[in-house]
Amino acid sequence: MDLHQLPPKPPHALHSLHFFPQYHLLRLPIIFTKYHAYVFSFILITLTAFAFSLLRPSFDPRPLLRSHPRRETCDYSDGKWMFDEEYPLRMYTEDCPFLDPGFQCHRNGRIDEGFRRWRWQPHGCDLPRFNASDLLQRSQNGRIIFVGDSIVRNQWESMLCMLSQGVSNLSNVYEENGSPITKHKGFLSFRFQEYNLTVEYYRVPFLVRISRPPPNSPPQVRGAIEIDKLHWFSNKWSGADILIFSGGHWWTEDKTTKAGAYFQEGQELNMTMDYKEAFHRTLKTLKAWSMQNLDPLRAHIFFRSYSSIHFRNGTWDQGGTCKGSNQPESHSSNFPSESPFHQFVYDITKEMKAANRKAKYLNITYLTEFRSDGHPSTHREEGTAHSAIEDCSHWCLPGVPDTWNEILYAHLLIEDFRAKLK
Repeated sequence: MDLHQLPPKPPHALHSLHFFPQYHLLRLPIIFTKYHAYVFSFILITLTAFAFSLLRPSFDPRPLLRSHPRRETCDYSDGKWMFDEEYPLRMYTEDCPFLDPGFQCHRNGRIDEGFRRWRWQPHGCDLPRFNASDLLQRSQNGRIIFVGDSIVRNQWESMLCMLSQGVSNLSNVYEENGSPITKHKGFLSFRFQEYNLTVEYYRVPFLVRISRPPPNSPPQVRGAIEIDKLHWFSNKWSGADILIFSGGHWWTEDKTTKAGAYFQEGQELNMTMDYKEAFHRTLKTLKAWSMQNLDPLRAHIFFRSYSSIHFRNGTWDQGGTCKGSNQPESHSSNFPSESPFHQFVYDITKEMKAANRKAKYLNITYLTEFRSDGHPSTHREEGTAHSAIEDCSHWCLPGVPDTWNEILYAHLLIEDFRAKLK
């Protein structure tokens, strides 16, 4: 699809025949000297040239850049889901060897196929088609890293499978330390040998360090979340070309203070700080680290927003369900109010951009709100206990996270990411 249509032609102000004097020749006096003829011809030629200059659109280079939305202003986060029978044909399948069993919903018993046939259509523009070969070439000798919880792992596995479509021999894509895709702790790094590219995932749900309580802590304190210190894995992130950070699902009262994990800055444990303020300060810590440790000319930094969950008729631990959803929500009137986390992430991104860093807010919350049909739900991997709660947080693959990576790719094109390597 062409992202860059030529601007419409201006109104045909010259469309009326009465504008052109040649249509009134019969009204001229019979006495018509050679001088008059020269003057008349000059006026006619001038007016004709002027008319054609108005009718011809000015030169616009955008049609030459059909896959490049550089000159366009587009809010990719605002749009609607369109049913598209051909969309799955552009994607990978569950046969991709880089998928966690928990995300392979068909193999886990899901029968319907419709959830894979919805394509995100932004208002007023189009998403460029994801080109695996192009991104692999641009990323040659580079690193793409995903940092966060298991939802960002969803997106990382999607990226692995999307990029693998541009590789001639999948045996040349492997985990550098020999770890299986089912490993869920620590980090995983897959190398695309043909391009000397690594695509890495770091499981850091809070982004910062989790440590033992400081000495003399109250008895209800079981751990400390050190919001002024990034996780120890951060020493591996320097030198990356594309970094995707995401947090939010673990930043709740249930998973922090109610679980005995309080927030610490320096040597001081703060017993009154709530999780929202702690998350905000964590983002400031991440920003400070990025400004100090990432190359401003090289690193493209994406802060991804919260991915929606769809537990209906109860919370995740109180009988909430997404079972039976087989198509996107039809309207947004029932969506929950916007979390303050979005403003925090947006503000941090804006501050980094003002400091001439290549930072972007990857807003995927609104588009995921519609997709209650995209979760594994009861279609869990083999061996999962029948009493286990439904999964209405993660996403089936292929599925919704593929769209996040399409939007990521669109932003990289806008930024001319490593275009000279093509």
